[in-house]
Amino acid sequence: MPIKFNVIERGQPGVAGGGQKKYYASAKMSGELDIDQLTKSIERTSTVNGADIRAVLYSLVEVASEELSRGNIVRLGDLGSMRVSISSEGLPTEEEVTANAIKSSKVLFTPGKRLKEMQKVLEYQKA
Repeated sequence: MPIKFNVIERGQPGVAGGGQKKYYASAKMSGELDIDQLTKSIERTSTVNGADIRAVLYSLVEVASEELSRGNIVRLGDLGSMRVSISSEGLPTEEEVTANAIKSSKVLFTPGKRLKEMQKVLEYQKA
């Protein structure tokens, strides 16, 4: 089944008034899967019961949060890996860069082998 996409207009970032506008494809999601649906789906394809699956998924969130906050990369096999990335203010000298210069952080996900293979064979369809 193809990934559907919409066409959206965007201006140039950082240019007052948007500058020259261009059109881009933007993926249109067709739904979502919550933790209960994910649990039921995993339960159908394994011998593990739903309660145990939910326990593992919730524990994964807890452990991943702890390890990411310690500065560790969390590797999830063929699923991929997660790491923390930070954004800071640019300052003239190395000495001026302290923890106060950090503006924000985010968790980056890098897909693993199986997800990268899936991306290579995706098909697309204009919505």
